[in-house]
Amino acid sequence: MSMEEISFTDLMASSIHDMKNSVNVQVNALENIASSAKARGDLEAFNSLVLVIAQAHRVNANLIQLLSLYKFGKSTYPLDIREQSVAELIAEALLQQRAVLDFKGIDVTVDCAPGCYWYFDHDLMTGVLLNALNNACHYTQDKIHIAAQVQDNTLVLRVEDNGPGYPAHMLQGDAVQASKGVNFASGSTGLGFYFSAQVAQLHQNNGRVGTLAVANGGAYGGGCFVVSLP
Repeated sequence: MSMEEISFTDLMASSIHDMKNSVNVQVNALENIASSAKARGDLEAFNSLVLVIAQAHRVNANLIQLLSLYKFGKSTYPLDIREQSVAELIAEALLQQRAVLDFKGIDVTVDCAPGCYWYFDHDLMTGVLLNALNNACHYTQDKIHIAAQVQDNTLVLRVEDNGPGYPAHMLQGDAVQASKGVNFASGSTGLGFYFSAQVAQLHQNNGRVGTLAVANGGAYGGGCFVVSLP
């Protein structure tokens, strides 16, 4: 294959895949170092490493989102929508975030019936929920509320916090479009919102399409990240 036949997006996807593998190696090494620090009672080093590991996980999640979006565009993503436990989905996402939640002293409450089942792609929705939790962890004061229930033949999954809420420009019209700009002050690129919106739209049933919305209010009066799946 000549260089002319290699598309820029294919080259980027290959590079992102290599970066993801490198980040995974670094994360594993950092987690081993953190475990050793905790075992010998060096809590200062352990707490510092927790924050570094959290950021490494965030980078890894962003790289996975980019690869997923690439596969969406190429129509090569192996979408696997089937009936699954929503409570287990939430529990698994919280387990991945547990170290950061504990370190920051964030209290998480969950309102989801054990018998709540719905049709969704488990890996993609885990990514969406982790993205919502990352945002909530960044902006909350100390509380996060996760609620899931079926309303009018639609699964509504909400992640709420007691932070300052979403800015006005994101509450007017399409939040995904509003977040597409790059904020150099905060480092935000809008990737997480775009990924989550694309995942929601992949979930379709009888002509109805999944949606992503943001609002302020909820249980604590802060930001509300809402995904609805038909």
